[in-house]
Amino acid sequence: MKTLIIVTHPNIAESIINKRWIEEISKYPESYTIHQLHQVYPDGKIDVLAEQRLVEQYDQIVFQFPYYWFNCPALLKKWLDEVLTHGWAYGSKSGYRMKGKKIALAISLGVEESELSSSGIYKYPLSELIRPFELSFEYVKADYQPPFAFYGMDHQVDESHIAKGVALYMEYLKHL
Repeated sequence: MKTLIIVTHPNIAESIINKRWIEEISKYPESYTIHQLHQVYPDGKIDVLAEQRLVEQYDQIVFQFPYYWFNCPALLKKWLDEVLTHGWAYGSKSGYRMKGKKIALAISLGVEESELSSSGIYKYPLSELIRPFELSFEYVKADYQPPFAFYGMDHQVDESHIAKGVALYMEYLKHL
């Protein structure tokens, strides 16, 4: 089963881990389709029907993005708002086109995992901070999967940490 990876990174050329994830995923075109929103929509104007047709072709979809300001990049939020429409994603007999599709998030974070905890500086674990994604995908009857999160990109940019992130992500995708 081929997986659609929807990548939303406003500056992929300057990315460290997201760019490397894309490079690795690109080695397996028989298993993964990479769809970079900022590349396809540099002006931010989303072709809703094209996006809906694309999503309909896949049973597994991963939203890959860097996590900052306790959220996803703005273009991904806009994509969710515009593509998951009434009558297509929910709310009518012809809706629920995402029903049963495996949906997952792959998130890169600058902070350490310990900073996102009840005893950490940010007080809440990532699972609580991304709850709106979980609820949104449950609302459209998708099969929301536990997210993949890779921490420490503000602190550990050495090659061994990056290689670990690539290996862990590929393993996650393989078992999705």
